[in-house]
Amino acid sequence: MNAMLPAPHTKPGPFSLPTDTPMDTLRLNFELPVELEAGEPPEARGLSRDQVRMLVSHVGEDRIQHTRFCNLPEFFEEEDLLVINTSGTMNASLQVNRQDGTPLEIHLSTHLPSGRWILELRTPGKDGAQPFFSAEAGEVVCLPAGGQARLRTPYRPAQDQTTKNGARRVRLWVAELTLPLPVQAYLEAYGFPIRYKYVRQEWPLSYYQSVYATERGSAEMPSAGRAFTQALIEQLKSQGVVIAPLVLHTGVASLEDHEPPYEEYYRVPETTAREVNRAKAAGKKVIAVGTTVVRALETVTGYDGLARAGEGWTDLFITPGRGLRAVNGLLTGLHEPHSTHLYMLTALAGAEHIRKAYQQALAKGYLWHEFGDMHLILPGAPAGRP
Repeated sequence: MNAMLPAPHTKPGPFSLPTDTPMDTLRLNFELPVELEAGEPPEARGLSRDQVRMLVSHVGEDRIQHTRFCNLPEFFEEEDLLVINTSGTMNASLQVNRQDGTPLEIHLSTHLPSGRWILELRTPGKDGAQPFFSAEAGEVVCLPAGGQARLRTPYRPAQDQTTKNGARRVRLWVAELTLPLPVQAYLEAYGFPIRYKYVRQEWPLSYYQSVYATERGSAEMPSAGRAFTQALIEQLKSQGVVIAPLVLHTGVASLEDHEPPYEEYYRVPETTAREVNRAKAAGKKVIAVGTTVVRALETVTGYDGLARAGEGWTDLFITPGRGLRAVNGLLTGLHEPHSTHLYMLTALAGAEHIRKAYQQALAKGYLWHEFGDMHLILPGAPAGRP
């Protein structure tokens, strides 16, 4: 863990950075030790939400700092901007059965413009639910209280895998739900939060919500905002930091291994777009709280660098080659090896700086995942400038 990580162009070790790879396919590869996977919320470890650790990337100085999230206001000045995602987390997991009685779990992911849903079928188990690949188009899955999910078609079938015997491995389906209640009321009554194997026990939905969530719609928690407390938000406001909201409902994250993102619903208000443009024009920090905020803002920001109000579904994939137009900083968690989120981080801070930051996060025992520690990336130049 404390061994020095290899420099670029050397033989790959526990962390490798293929700097000779074209920037649009650049990956940061490293091994994530099991002990660095946060298996419980910080409250269960005797900490308040805002006492998790925070690694601070000073990109302009290529410097890394270590602190606690409760010290976040120290890194902001009057009229700097924080943009938050106020989407709340749903009880998006349901215990279901195939028509032959086989027990499964459904993870609802994204509500599509057609009214149908993207969903994932998984096999429950003591080590967490695993993907289930044997479903067929047209199949009806039995949900609690007489509900049904009819599998219509694979989602993005070109991305499905094929086994050695030629069978297709379909992870995500477009499905039609028939429910006895409105969907949110139904999930409140019969669903539970999506939980992966590194979270060793069930936690109530309240542990998966940010303090500023206003409407439920995310399959998984937009976790970059989890560490905020109401007191910390008030402290930021009292020193003149502007906090502007938007909505992006996140889908399931289990496909984030070498696979591009899929459609997610977003809504950027006019007031938020105006605040982004104001802060950029004044040379202030424009810090997105989470990769979901970056995705929404970049969707509504034109080549001229101006953000505009917007609403719809976005499948924007941010790479170093594409670059960023709306934000110059990011508050986020620590992302897994091969996650597409790492492309976004390198677009913002450069591959070498992200490599350096993750090297220190690994060496100093930072915790990963939604209940883990935080990473604040501060700009090297004012927003909107090279």
